[in-house]
This record gives sequence, structure tokens and C-alpha cells, in this order.
Amino acid sequence: MTNEIVENQELIAQSVHDLGERLIRPNIRQWDEDQHFPAELFQQLGQQGLMGMLVPVEYGGTGLGYREYVAAIVELSRIDGSVGLSMAAHNSLCTNHILMFGNEDQKQTYLPRLATGEWLGAWGLTEPNTGSDAGNMRTTAVRDNDGWVLNGAKNFITHGRSGHVAVVIARTGEPNAPHNATAFIVERGTPGFTGGRKEDKLGMRASETAEMLFQDCRISDAQRLGQVGEGFIQSLKILDGGRISIAALSLGIAYGAYDAALAYAKEREQFGKPIASFQGISFKLADMATDIEAAKLLTYQAADLKDAGKPVTKESAMAKLFASETAVRVANESVQIFGGYGYTKDFPAEKFYRDAKLCTIGEGTSEIQKLVISRQILK
Repeated sequence: MTNEIVENQELIAQSVHDLGERLIRPNIRQWDEDQHFPAELFQQLGQQGLMGMLVPVEYGGTGLGYREYVAAIVELSRIDGSVGLSMAAHNSLCTNHILMFGNEDQKQTYLPRLATGEWLGAWGLTEPNTGSDAGNMRTTAVRDNDGWVLNGAKNFITHGRSGHVAVVIARTGEPNAPHNATAFIVERGTPGFTGGRKEDKLGMRASETAEMLFQDCRISDAQRLGQVGEGFIQSLKILDGGRISIAALSLGIAYGAYDAALAYAKEREQFGKPIASFQGISFKLADMATDIEAAKLLTYQAADLKDAGKPVTKESAMAKLFASETAVRVANESVQIFGGYGYTKDFPAEKFYRDAKLCTIGEGTSEIQKLVISRQILK
């Protein structure tokens, strides 16, 4: 790793932090309570280069690497995990899928709009009855002359209603057969493609999570990404990078919860002195800081391997597993340090607590990460 990369990372972190303090922090509580998705914010983030961080300059992106990308997600999530989640999903799922597997025409058509934040991206793999069992998906794409007809539903989709374009994985073969899924690009406004129910969530409430519905949705073969039958293989490669994103999201939430607890422990007095001076509190802070540092090292190790073009399946799963579980532990301890105030909305601990849990579920549960890791080490 060069000094230039480290300097870039630090500059990006500071820039994103300043941006977040100005545009996000004043709105956190209102957005959370109203479950308001601030679409206009992501256009502003796009103008700052944050919506196409991994996209080469020739396609309108900033052409940076995963280390810088992780730094940006961490700083956004340190302030509001909802914003970090939406930014990560846009970059690493929809946009990155087109970047990695699109042909030149597809890249020229979609990447500039996505990278600049003019368009928001969605990515559809999960279905109501097939979470981890993606090989048994019910959304189908059937050949029709020179195109395809999509039918089915996707759920728990970030930007499922507001996304301007979606990468959708649909079954093109028999259930549970090998190579039975294909990826397609579907634009909002295509007849038969609509947004469905928006989820009323525990946390991450300012990040839109909704259904995508397909009813006789006809698209041309030019909207197909890669070869027929490659959809699930492509998805696994996308998720390798996506797990780094969720590790970064988790790391940012953990930092935010820790920052709040540390500041409170220094200010709150009991028995005539700050509660940070009591071992019961200081040891909690020590454990939190240690777990965060370990999560940081795992996350940046995975980012460096990804930038080097090396296999990252095991390392990204390890980073995602440890960082997400760390976020939950740290957020839980943050509430405990705040005591009764930690259970109120007047202080930030409760929101970090609610937001953290999604990190152990989205883009593969902790149990799925252990499955991925065990398969890699038992090869």
C-alpha cells in the first residue's frame, strides 16, 4: 500500500465526514421517524463522486479502489447507517454488476447516470420464499421471440421503489438445476415493472427497502447481462464485494456507537466523577475499541485483496461476519453505558442499536458467512 493511497483514504474520509455533518446529521431523527428516503441527498453525493467510486473515469466515475470506498462508507455510517447502506447498495450491487458483467453498450448507457447520482440503482436477488435458497427462485424470465418476459417478485430490495434501474436475477432454467439463472437490466417505467410494498423496518429506516414486482414485463435481449445461465455465478462474485461494503457499514455503525458512548462516559458524572473512571465502564470501552480495531483490520485486508485482484471470498465473509457481529455488540454496550438515556430517542445510542442488527442479516446472514468460510477452509 502506497502513501498516496493512504493519503487519498484520509482525504476522502475527512471530506465525507464534513459532508455528512452538514447534510445528514441535522436530519437524522426526522428521516428515521418519518421513514423518509432522502433521494435528493444521493444526487448530492453523486456530485461529490460518492455514487460511482469504483467506476472508471471514462464512464463518469471517480475510478478509486475499495480502500477509499470503504473509508467513505465508514464515515457515512458513523453518522447514519441508513445513508451508508443506500450508498453501498447502489455502488457495490447494481452499479458494480453492470461494471463487471455488462457489455460496452450497457456500460456506456447506464454507468455514467449511475456514477453521477443522476440515477439510483437497485439489485434484485432475494424473494419472499427464497432467501438463501436462491437456486429455487420463482421469478422467471422466459424467451419470447427476440426478448424475454419476466414474472415474479423480489423483496427486501434497497431502492425497490425509487431505483431508476435495477439488475434483476431471474430463473431461466428448471428449479435447483445448475446454471438456471440469468441477470437482466430493467429500467423503471418498463411496462409490467412496478414497486411494491415498502417495508416498515426496525432500523435503517431512511434507506428504502421495498418489493419489486414483475407482471408480463417484456424486455429485449439487449438487456441481458452476460450469458444465459450465468446469473447466480455473477451474483456470488458481486456478493464477494458486497460483503466488504456491509463490513464497512458495520464498522461505521460500531464507530458511531462507540464515539457516542465514549463522549457520554467522559461527561456523565456519578459519585462526583465521570463514569469513565469506573472499571465497569472503562473495561466496556476497552472491549469495544479492541473489537472495532479487529473489524477494521479484517475489512481493510479484504479491501486490499479486492484491489489487488486476488480471491476474496473467504476474507470478505470473515470481514462481514466479524464486523457485523461487532456492530451489534458495540451498539448494545453503548446503550448500556448510556443507561436509561440510552433507551430514549434523545440520545444516539438507540438508533445505532436498531441499525446494527441488519448488518448480521443483509447480503447473507452470519450463518451463511460461516458456511462460506467453512467451505473455503475445508477445500
